Amino acid sequence: MDIYLRKKRWKWILFGAAVLIVSVSLYFTNILVEEIRKDERKNVQIWADAIHRKADLVNFTNKLFEQIKEEERQRVTVVAEAGERILTTTSDEDRNFFLDIIANNKTIPVVLADKNGNIRNHRNVDYDTNLITRLEGELKKQFTVYPPIEVRYLNTKDYLYYKDSNIFTELKRVIDDLMQAFFSEVVLNSASVPVIITDSTQKNVIAFGNIPEKKMKDSIFVAATIHTMSSQNKPIKINLAETGIRYIFYQDSFLLTQLKYYPIIQFAVIGIFLFIAYLLFSYARRSEQNQVWVGMAKETAHQLGTPMSSMVAWVELLKLKGVDSETLSEIEKDVNRLETITDRFSKIGSKARLENTEIVSVIRNTLSYIKSRTSRNISFNIKSSPETIIVPINTHLFEWVIENISKNAVDAMEGNGSIGIDISETDTCVTIDISDTGKGIPKSLFKTIFHPGYTSKQRGWGLGLTLSKRIIENYHTGKIFVKSSTLNKGTTFRILLKK
Repeated sequence: MDIYLRKKRWKWILFGAAVLIVSVSLYFTNILVEEIRKDERKNVQIWADAIHRKADLVNFTNKLFEQIKEEERQRVTVVAEAGERILTTTSDEDRNFFLDIIANNKTIPVVLADKNGNIRNHRNVDYDTNLITRLEGELKKQFTVYPPIEVRYLNTKDYLYYKDSNIFTELKRVIDDLMQAFFSEVVLNSASVPVIITDSTQKNVIAFGNIPEKKMKDSIFVAATIHTMSSQNKPIKINLAETGIRYIFYQDSFLLTQLKYYPIIQFAVIGIFLFIAYLLFSYARRSEQNQVWVGMAKETAHQLGTPMSSMVAWVELLKLKGVDSETLSEIEKDVNRLETITDRFSKIGSKARLENTEIVSVIRNTLSYIKSRTSRNISFNIKSSPETIIVPINTHLFEWVIENISKNAVDAMEGNGSIGIDISETDTCVTIDISDTGKGIPKSLFKTIFHPGYTSKQRGWGLGLTLSKRIIENYHTGKIFVKSSTLNKGTTFRILLKK
């Protein structure tokens, strides 16, 4: 009993040490993961802030661009008004002032044409003025991006056509490149953040990055991803003059997502490893126990064999000397019993041969032998329904089981009580309940009592129930267990045998 108490204590100590090691490992791993997660989150936040600043810069540039465009429009209008005033003013000073306004226009291409398209004047144009005298075709298309300005003088009405200056055109190209670079940077970001850019409806995808293209073809996946992104991070709203309102949805990077589940995966891997290690250890221990059991049983059978032969010879000698027949009969029973025990031990480790046997009579004969060698204050009762039950068993080994349980019951009752055996059957199995009125067994020991070496007796090896369990479960493929037990009232063992 002390062995199993120490074993259980050591199991708990080792289990506690394992839990402590795993807990400490997970604790420090969580700290490390949390630090990495914070850095990753910081990177994502830096990326988001950079996108905000870049969007502000793009919006500011767009506003500046619109202002420049409006200023060029106003400058063209001023040039047109100056042309009208030159023809109507009478002051040389005013005429020189208006001429200076027209002369100072060195950037905006302007063409003055009549209603028929005949070019009257031009400035800052990039075509051959000697060859082209009419505003038509591709040239007219270039100069009609903006509506022309009417110029009236005397009784004549002409039209002042203009287009963006070279500087303005170059600036517009830079703005377009900046816009394209902005979206490219959002999609192909260094933070490896999955991102989706939508229009103002937040449903139509304009661009995406760090998401498999195949998945983005699934509208359900896209909707679910946008919902997940918006729940994790507030989308970045960008109002671009050229393209309108855009929303940038983003979520945690793949690395950050993996870090969230890393401790759980680590715990699962450690658990699986410990479970497999436990199974392998248990298998190795059972294999070792099996070898010890078989070796011990074979050696016991061998050691009993020699004195058994001598005892048989002595019985025959006593018969010749006329010893009382009743005494010889009891001696012969014990000698036969020893032969049976020797045969039982010899069968341990070998494949048991099962034969269809009437089990009720086997149990009655076994109890009859035990009854003649126990106190008369112990009663034995057998109930069977039906009276005859056939089941495949190895008779010698099965008798051993009944003996072990019955002898333990006799010891538990200390010479006074009753043993009852209730036998019943179904279509598939036979149930044998063996009850006594002894001391009972604590529930915590229901499984421990079957372990080798466990015993509550001062003199005992603790092998009886272990052998019984091996015989029933290993050789008969049945089950044996404590059905119920109450302290100081009794215990019931149940045996299940397949038919």
